[in-house]
Amino acid sequence: MVHRHPEAEIVALIDPIDPKELNIEQYNVPIFKSLADFVSSGIETDVISICTPNGLHSEQALMALELKKHVVIEKPMSLTKADAEKIVFNALHVHKQVFCVMQNRYSPPSIWIKNLVESGKLGNIYMVQLNCYWNRDERYYKPGNWHGTRELDGGTLFTQFSHFIDIMYWLFGDIANIQTKFADNNHKDLTDFEDSGFVTFDFVKGGMGSLNYSTSVWDKNLESSMTIIAENGSVKIGGQYMDKVEYCHVKDYIMPELAPTNPGNDYGTYKGSAQNHNFIIDNVIDVLNNRASITTNALEGMKVVEIIERIYSS
Repeated sequence: MVHRHPEAEIVALIDPIDPKELNIEQYNVPIFKSLADFVSSGIETDVISICTPNGLHSEQALMALELKKHVVIEKPMSLTKADAEKIVFNALHVHKQVFCVMQNRYSPPSIWIKNLVESGKLGNIYMVQLNCYWNRDERYYKPGNWHGTRELDGGTLFTQFSHFIDIMYWLFGDIANIQTKFADNNHKDLTDFEDSGFVTFDFVKGGMGSLNYSTSVWDKNLESSMTIIAENGSVKIGGQYMDKVEYCHVKDYIMPELAPTNPGNDYGTYKGSAQNHNFIIDNVIDVLNNRASITTNALEGMKVVEIIERIYSS
């Protein structure tokens, strides 16, 4: 995405894997085994993009901020609120931006429902149900990989479903009175944590909600959906990545025609994620050129981590 952008340039790549296995020769840039090796090279850059295992995000973000660089961090921002707070504090201290990758905010249904909720046309929000049912099996959790480990993965809500918790927070704000039930149906030999859960809560602003999730779905992803029951109507967004409007019936409202949604990234037999990462790069460049405000800032990234931490600790 960076390579394709007319206003961006890749100056280096950092990965411990043998460059021959990465298929990155076409970028024709220096490749380093570690962030420390890159730093010692003296190459100048404006932004460091962190796309490493979850458990490394905070440590590497803090290193980048110490170098006084802007940072792009793949979700989740960190695995603890305490580490996220360190990132926020250091970013403010060195006057640098931290961009949290929550690309699902850019899908046409997400933009549409955000505008609808903020317009007030739905009235009071009574109930929100978030359902996330995916397949993640031995094709994903391979022996020796970081996926599935407590230290580097963190848990199902961090790696698979933090995008949808972010959308819920983006739309309706913080939650309270959390109650949970977790299960490990068929991942006992694959992961250090649960594969399924029921979560109920109240929204601080009013209304109640639930999150039902599982990665124990057989063979392929089933859905990621959000159903909203409100004073003046009901809405459901569904599809694998919450990328389709499946129902809209709202008082005195005609739904507009939405732009096409990008197809999902295909990471192999188990599939991948919503493909909107180009919008993240657009936003980084626009913000650093004073043309736009940041879409997902460090405080929002920290809030998602804090909500997930509270769900797990409840």
